[in-house]
Amino acid sequence: MKVIFKADVKGKGKKGEIKNVSDGYARNYLLKHDLAVEATGGNVKAQQAKDSKQEQLAEDEKKEAEQLKDHLANTEVKLMAKSGDNGRLFGSITSKQISEELKKSHNIKIDKRKIELDEPIRNLGYTNVPVKLHHEVTGTIRVHIEEK
Repeated sequence: MKVIFKADVKGKGKKGEIKNVSDGYARNYLLKHDLAVEATGGNVKAQQAKDSKQEQLAEDEKKEAEQLKDHLANTEVKLMAKSGDNGRLFGSITSKQISEELKKSHNIKIDKRKIELDEPIRNLGYTNVPVKLHHEVTGTIRVHIEEK
C-alpha cells in the first residue's frame, strides 16, 4: 500500500514522503497512530501543493535574508567601552552587546546566536563581524569600538 507520511517514522520514511509499505503495517500501525495517510489521488495532490508552498516560503525567506545582507553591508554599529593602554579594552564586546545596539540604533533585530564572533572583541577600532542570516546567506556588520 502506498502511504504519505505525516511524521518521521524511524527506518521507514520522513514527513511528506510517499512510500510503498506492507498493507498490514500501514493499516495496523501507520494509519491507526495517524503517522500516515493512504496515497490516493487527492492526498497526493494535496501533498504536492504543500511541498510547493514550502518551497515558495523557503525561497521568500532566502530573498529576505539577501535583502537584509545588503542593508547590513551599509550598517555600522558604534559601541563605547573603557580602554587602557594601546587601545586594549577593559573587558570585551560580546555578540549580545552588538545585537542590543543594532536593535536600539538601527531597529534591526538579529539574534545574538546568529552573530558569529569567534572570540569577543578586545580592541578599539573597526571590526567586521559575520552574521548568519540564513543557512545559505551570511552578511557582515561593521562594528566600531570607541573609547568612553
